Amino acid sequence: MGLSFKHGWDAFTSQNNPQALYMMRELGIGELLVPILGSWSVITGMLLLLPKTFLWGNVLNALSIIVLMALAIRAGKLTIVWLEIPFLVLPLLLIWLKYPFHQ
Repeated sequence: MGLSFKHGWDAFTSQNNPQALYMMRELGIGELLVPILGSWSVITGMLLLLPKTFLWGNVLNALSIIVLMALAIRAGKLTIVWLEIPFLVLPLLLIWLKYPFHQ
């Protein structure tokens, strides 16, 4: 959840971070998509806060990681793909455990 807000904030302030802009350009993310992805991350974080929307927040989180992995594969950055696997496992595990982790 906190990571979603951080990624959203980083997307909105990416103009001040040349490394982030370089990485996004390498993945094929245009300047028009940066605020959209930032909004997506913030909305995901807000959905994770509420029990009724916890499932959808994790689904959106997993989808955003899958999209990032697909962009990295297309750009030939397989290191990024391998680094994102644990971050993909986490929302899938949380979906499987259910909120608030009932048996």
